[in-house]
Amino acid sequence: MNPTLEIFSQGEEIVTGQTVDTNAAWLAQEAIHCGFTVTRHTAVGDKLTDLINLLNDIAARADCCICTGGLGPTSDDLTAEAVASAFNRPLEFDDIAFEQIKEFFDRRNRPMPEVNKKQALLPQTAKRIDNTWGTAPGFALQHQRCWFVFLPGVPSEMKGLFLEHVKPDLLTRFTLQPPHLVSLKTLGVGESAIQELIKDIKIPETIELGFRAGTDDVQTKLLFPFDYPKTDLDSLVAEFSQCLGDYVFAIDGLEEPTGDLAFEINKLMTATNHTLAIIETASHGLLAAKCVGYDWLIQASYDKNISQSNQVLSSSELLNTAKNLALNLQEKTDGSLVLVQLYTGKPEALKDKNLAIQVLTVLRVDKTFYESIHTILGPITRKQNQAALLSLDLLRRYLK
Repeated sequence: MNPTLEIFSQGEEIVTGQTVDTNAAWLAQEAIHCGFTVTRHTAVGDKLTDLINLLNDIAARADCCICTGGLGPTSDDLTAEAVASAFNRPLEFDDIAFEQIKEFFDRRNRPMPEVNKKQALLPQTAKRIDNTWGTAPGFALQHQRCWFVFLPGVPSEMKGLFLEHVKPDLLTRFTLQPPHLVSLKTLGVGESAIQELIKDIKIPETIELGFRAGTDDVQTKLLFPFDYPKTDLDSLVAEFSQCLGDYVFAIDGLEEPTGDLAFEINKLMTATNHTLAIIETASHGLLAAKCVGYDWLIQASYDKNISQSNQVLSSSELLNTAKNLALNLQEKTDGSLVLVQLYTGKPEALKDKNLAIQVLTVLRVDKTFYESIHTILGPITRKQNQAALLSLDLLRRYLK
């Protein structure tokens, strides 16, 4: 059985919702990939008694705990003090930590405030974790059954310390058997529809099935045990892929690294030596922005006048307009592929989250047209993003 790990976030801003605790989500994923069983996420405000009680609780039940926050220089940063009280380890001044804090300010030609000296106080016998990204050193120690790791709450500092110092130490300190996560990335289909498509697949009890709906995709996640046979894994993933069909644009966790939709399209465009020219409306330039940096995008434009003039057109009129624009664009740019995205709906529909727009995308290849049409609801930012993704997905489906 894999060792258990808890994540403990400290700070009044976390408890009150003023700050979204992205640290806990990131750490949980890292811990699971290492091979830990993550059992709890706990958040506590800036109250010394609550911190002490929680530390003692965790020490008795978890094999490992990663704590974030409360290592700053101000009076509400109480983590080190709480550890000292809970585990009877008086705070001691760490000269090396102090020199590193002073160095941080010296490199920026700024005087070190006196309050930062507090950050060099670490619990007795704690292992210092050097912080080259900020002023707060982390520290680690064993108490009862639990190995505690304390990291600063600033996400960039926390991630740097974890990846450079903490993770390598955990991999040697614990006997870990990391599970194998495979994620099927889909576009144009929701979680409930995916559930319906895969309902007849027999999933072994040892495999965890989950879903994650994001702004740019919906992921069907399969978590396999450490020792799951590879041939059986490949067979089950293939069955899922077959059931989900063309909705799948990438499968993460197999041999080949994957990325977002534009990343996957780049692989296909590069392999086929195509070039692309774009006219977009509903996505307001976001379609081109998603392709930024790829050499095959030779021209992209957003025309507000085209958007406004097409809001009252019928579907057939909109299609003819899109085809004519694609033909003209291909003649002007000589792009091997031309993509034109138009939309129709009431004039106020784009900004009204309760009104839908219809987004038409036409892809011209040589003398052949491919088309897709989608109805999109929601706030303007969602309409913009979905229009960009669904237009790109037409390109992806053609290339495949």
